[in-house]
Amino acid sequence: MASELKELVEFLAKTLVDKPNEVEVREIEGEQTTVLELKVAKDDIGKIIGKQGRTARAVRTILSAASTKLRKRSVLEILE
Repeated sequence: MASELKELVEFLAKTLVDKPNEVEVREIEGEQTTVLELKVAKDDIGKIIGKQGRTARAVRTILSAASTKLRKRSVLEILE
């Protein structure tokens, strides 16, 4: 179930960046929350975060909606 969330974040990230082959999503399963760590190429960080964090916020909103539908709680962390 949670791997669907991982695939979703991976798909969104690969669509946004210039180097999709460098997109990496790690899933850390907690007792109540799943943490998804997103790692992209250094020059793609700006594309993932967006102006004033708008793109990152949008991705988090989509993730939140998908998590709610699956009755899970998840957090997206963007690693530098």
